[in-house]
Amino acid sequence: MEEVAGVDGAPAGWVVARVRPGAVRWDVVPDAAGVLAVTAGCAAVGVDIPLGVHATAGRRECDDLTARRLGKARSSVFPAPPRAVLTAPDHPAACARARALTGKAISLQTFHIAPRILDWDALPDRPGHVVEVHPELSLRTLAPDVGFASKKTARGAGQRIAALARWLDPAVALADLPSGARLDDVLDALAAAWSAQRWACGAAEVLGSELDDRGRPMFVAV
Repeated sequence: MEEVAGVDGAPAGWVVARVRPGAVRWDVVPDAAGVLAVTAGCAAVGVDIPLGVHATAGRRECDDLTARRLGKARSSVFPAPPRAVLTAPDHPAACARARALTGKAISLQTFHIAPRILDWDALPDRPGHVVEVHPELSLRTLAPDVGFASKKTARGAGQRIAALARWLDPAVALADLPSGARLDDVLDALAAAWSAQRWACGAAEVLGSELDDRGRPMFVAV
């Protein structure tokens, strides 16, 4: 297996898990450019963030398809609003723009990740091996027999570690964790790397077939 990477948001920026047979290397970087720098040699990179948004209106097909697949866990999907909403100066303004453009306000949590979405959206050239993933869907695809509890609970963390053990050795993966990342962040990064590995070998399922206004694909790889 070639080296692949999974990327999840963390308080200090982005936690990056670079996975290859028998080893996991960890980095915490501040921004999207930093992610691209440390993953330059990877065959595929799975990022838990919307990659590509509509300019002024419309729901992303991939968000709806991901939510549908997650079923009862659909609340873990934060539909990406149009770029015009993401650039609002504050949450009330974002909600006003969202209501005008989509008929529905956005959550505070979605507003808080707007700078992260815009950071990736602003990249002049996103490499084709960098794909959007959704760790909760990755885990449920890896371990479809598990009824996952919240990732914020001890039970949920244990379930996720056990699920990831179907792919890699958790003792190796979690032996040298970076500062600036929480346990649920690193587990999500590993789940993202699992989907990246599937993308690299041509086995990933692709949810969504739209293009954004700049001609870039919008899909979730599982």
